Amino acid sequence: MKSFKDFIFEEDGMGTVEVILIIVVLIGLVIIFKKQLQTLVTKAFKKITEDSNTVMS
Repeated sequence: MKSFKDFIFEEDGMGTVEVILIIVVLIGLVIIFKKQLQTLVTKAFKKITEDSNTVMS
C-alpha cells in the first residue's frame, strides 16, 4: 500500500507534462492565427529586403 501512495504523490514527471502542455498550447495558437502570422512575417521580410537593397545601392 505504501508503494501505491508513493506512486500517487510522485511529482517527477510533472515538469515533462507541463512542457508538453505548453507546446500543445503554442501549436494551437499557431494554427488559430496562421493567416495573421503569415501576413506579419511576409511584411517583415519584405521590409527587410527593401531596406537591405537600399543599403547595398
